[in-house]
Amino acid sequence: MNAINPEELLLAYRLGIFPMAESRHANEVLWVRPHERGILPLDKFHVPRRLAETVRSSRYEVRINTAFAEIIAGCAEARPERRETWINDAIIDVFVALHTRGLAHSVEVWRGETLAGGLYGLSLGAAFFAESKFSRQRDASKVALVHLAARLKAGRYLLLDAQFPNPHLEQFGSIAIGEEKFQRLLSDALAVRGDFYRLDGLAGSPRSAGASGVAAGASAPGGTRGGGISAGTPDNAPGAGGFALPAVAGSSVLQVITQTS
Repeated sequence: MNAINPEELLLAYRLGIFPMAESRHANEVLWVRPHERGILPLDKFHVPRRLAETVRSSRYEVRINTAFAEIIAGCAEARPERRETWINDAIIDVFVALHTRGLAHSVEVWRGETLAGGLYGLSLGAAFFAESKFSRQRDASKVALVHLAARLKAGRYLLLDAQFPNPHLEQFGSIAIGEEKFQRLLSDALAVRGDFYRLDGLAGSPRSAGASGVAAGASAPGGTRGGGISAGTPDNAPGAGGFALPAVAGSSVLQVITQTS
């Protein structure tokens, strides 16, 4: 298995290129720059009515960066509708490394003590590259995407990249654009810095153990759950002081999304 150098990966993303493996157990990765790119404009992000009810309900709890390794492993799993995935060990290893540096993030959807689904991606400047998502329970990955969109909009991100045009994402307002336009949007987004954690402050999430009840690094069922922000997170990031942030309520998430930019 050929390892991916984290600095080379970051350079590739800044150029609009991303890695994909031919299969879960492939030794090599391919470097891809599509001629047509799928993006989700944050100022026009749409939440279907039934999904909004799920987001607003107490069915799921959404957490950030408490189970990154479990999320990327879930995204790499084979499923009945998809026997092979493009995420191999080299991609998993480099993203876990970038997570410890505070650049790769997971949005996790929990039902009680069970991980129901989620997504992960890479944050650079004011661009977020959504890599993959999965569901083990109904609408879990969709709920994660809604929470991600609200977090990026609150944090003044300019670009949410979905890599390829995807009919499944059209319900959220996704569009397809050419490579030249994508490169312009990417350049603008990389020139400024988004704040991935601003939503927590807007929603009134206190940075204390009293609010979350989970100290970063504490053991919990399911491996890394409750682990807070991984070691190596920048000091100004919530959770770096030793405590995980509590979840942001679904009603607050929907309010952020519906606000005009």
